[in-house]
Amino acid sequence: MFNRKKKIKDNLNESFGKVKDETFNFDLIERYFRKKDKSGLFQVLSDKTCNDLDFQEFFMFTDRTTSKVGQQYYYNTLRTIENSSEKFRIQENLIKELEKNPALRIDLQYHLNKLAQVDTYFISSLFQDEHIKPPKWFFITRLMTFISLTTCLLIAVNTLFILVLIGIFLINVGFHYWNKRNLYEYLGSIPQLLKLNGVAKELVKNNLFKTIYSDIPDSIKTIDKVRNRMIFFKLEAKLESDWEIVFWAMLEFVKTLFLLEPLLLFGVLKQLETKRKEIEKVFSFVGYIDSLISIISLRQSLGSYCCPEFNISDKSFGGQDIYHPLVPGCISNTIRTENKSILLTGSNMSGKTTFIRAIGINALSALTINTCFASSFRLPLLKLYSAIRISDDLMNDKSYYFEEVLTIKNMIDEREANNFNLFLLDEIFKGTNTIERISAGKSVLSALNNKHNIVFVSTHDIELTDLLDNEFDLYHFSEQVDNNTVDFDFKLKQGKLKHRNAIKILKLNGYPESIISEAMEIANRLDKISSENKVPINISGL
Repeated sequence: MFNRKKKIKDNLNESFGKVKDETFNFDLIERYFRKKDKSGLFQVLSDKTCNDLDFQEFFMFTDRTTSKVGQQYYYNTLRTIENSSEKFRIQENLIKELEKNPALRIDLQYHLNKLAQVDTYFISSLFQDEHIKPPKWFFITRLMTFISLTTCLLIAVNTLFILVLIGIFLINVGFHYWNKRNLYEYLGSIPQLLKLNGVAKELVKNNLFKTIYSDIPDSIKTIDKVRNRMIFFKLEAKLESDWEIVFWAMLEFVKTLFLLEPLLLFGVLKQLETKRKEIEKVFSFVGYIDSLISIISLRQSLGSYCCPEFNISDKSFGGQDIYHPLVPGCISNTIRTENKSILLTGSNMSGKTTFIRAIGINALSALTINTCFASSFRLPLLKLYSAIRISDDLMNDKSYYFEEVLTIKNMIDEREANNFNLFLLDEIFKGTNTIERISAGKSVLSALNNKHNIVFVSTHDIELTDLLDNEFDLYHFSEQVDNNTVDFDFKLKQGKLKHRNAIKILKLNGYPESIISEAMEIANRLDKISSENKVPINISGL
């Protein structure tokens, strides 16, 4: 036993600070989040924004939890933004104590590891889902149990009652196997609840955690009141190995004869129905501690990170040495804006979209786990909206442009709120023609930039930089094109993009010289017209 415990602890210590090497079942991981009451939260991150920010990949990179309870709790943490600075103050105090005591952290992980089985995902169903209710005729099972007991006693008086008992047994077989389907729904969750309660008992022994969940001991005791009945489910779930077949057969006979399974199942469910709040408290307590350890492990694995600085009332946003954690060897960049938004220009593959996602990921991690992938990061408490990855909805007959229109309309509806908003847009209105794209883009971006809103938008349309110069800080990414290669440095530069290299890149990729010459001639002519008119081509009415 000692060697096994030591081996588990050694493995936990060895894997600390490393990305998990396991399969992620998001259908099960998301169960707790999908059904949790979200009223009172500042924001719940939408599926659309999650898709834009590659949330699942980000979760797999940052999730270092030990238990499945912790994993579900951590997923919920990353998807929900709370309006509370006290949360992070408590978090950092606890993290500081755990960092100072690695032995305590390993001991906690050892206990959390007892909740690493797949069945643990289903504990949340005990306080989130509707329980199975007994049918109206369920009183018959109690009657048949009484008859079985009575008949067994009467056998001592007259052995002929054995024949009666056989008949009763055959009838009870029907009731017994009718209930099997109900029983199987809880063979994972109820035994794991016993484990959860046991783990919580171990964790709460440490005074470090009593301050955050002072009523946890009471919740543990409340669940313990049902413990003896729930042990039956734990036994049922364990009877799987070959040498237990004989014992299982005898037990199955007794359970069938006296209809123990349906009586115990519905009796336990009736008691658990009144203990939903206590189960959720214990679930959250264990999940929270596991999430704290996960954040410590994540931070240890990073080359650089910081805790964000939150400004309460001013529209300032940005950071130093910001990088995207999912991009190996990502080039870091620094950007700050005061009372303005950000307009990015640059060619394809120059880094615009990755940088916008890096901004979104850093804002999200700042607001949820108080951790940023930068040397410094400053932002207000804000809501996060995005229009980065948009595709045609062919099933509902919606074009790319129409999908983008609906997404940005939601941002426009949110812009009048009194809270701060961060709007992330990549290549705004690229699903339509140049004249209307620039016209609509300028109007929409000006509207989004009002009040407390901060906009990060990328575009190929250099004309927008002139139209929005007074409202947006201008930045760009550029590349160096020579006779044979295109080199991207992925470094953010101030000002608008002055050199366009799209035609040169066509030339590098072997396009016929006749195409290159004609394209250059047309581009020069259009640039001349635009320069003489001092306005973007074809939109002089703006």
